[in-house]
Amino acid sequence: MWNYEKRLQYPVNIKTPNAKLAQFIASQYGGPDGEIGASMRYLSQRFTAPNRMVAAVLNDVGTEELEDIVSTIVHQLTKDLSMEEIENSGLGPYYIDHTVGIWPQAAGGVPFNACEFQSKGDPITDLFEDLAAEQKARSTYDNILRVVKNIPEVPIRFLRAREVVHFQRFGEALRSVQEQLDAKNFYAFNPSFDAPCKASCEE
Repeated sequence: MWNYEKRLQYPVNIKTPNAKLAQFIASQYGGPDGEIGASMRYLSQRFTAPNRMVAAVLNDVGTEELEDIVSTIVHQLTKDLSMEEIENSGLGPYYIDHTVGIWPQAAGGVPFNACEFQSKGDPITDLFEDLAAEQKARSTYDNILRVVKNIPEVPIRFLRAREVVHFQRFGEALRSVQEQLDAKNFYAFNPSFDAPCKASCEE
């Protein structure tokens, strides 16, 4: 159950449109390491979480990823663009299909698809994927910050910091799973389905 509060975690108030920047940042909405994939990954994995703490982390982070900071940034960067700005920036092909509506795709134009995330039902496997996903998202924000200069009104640093916090929370969730398992066995079987391996247990 969610309670929707109509405000962003970080205020976005962009005054100057910038189509090229919008194309870069849109990748964190619907790209391979973007928020849509992250949200679907975590909200799907929560159903097979082995304990309430892990389920809560997956639910919390999945919900945060649904928040619309990135899509708000893209919307404000493309609002009131002239046709000349659209054509000169390379946004023309996107405009033909979507005008300036928000649509999930990578910076290179590849559409989002569900094959970009995994939900395996094995908490060790899933949590390592989650840790990697947050690091990949952080790396993408690092790349955006290297390319984007002198635009302090875009809260990219806040979003990058949020990925670091998510990484830390998934690390805590992984430790909680490992503490429930025999440390000698937690890579040898799927704790959601398989019994501990008898070969490694004392008789």
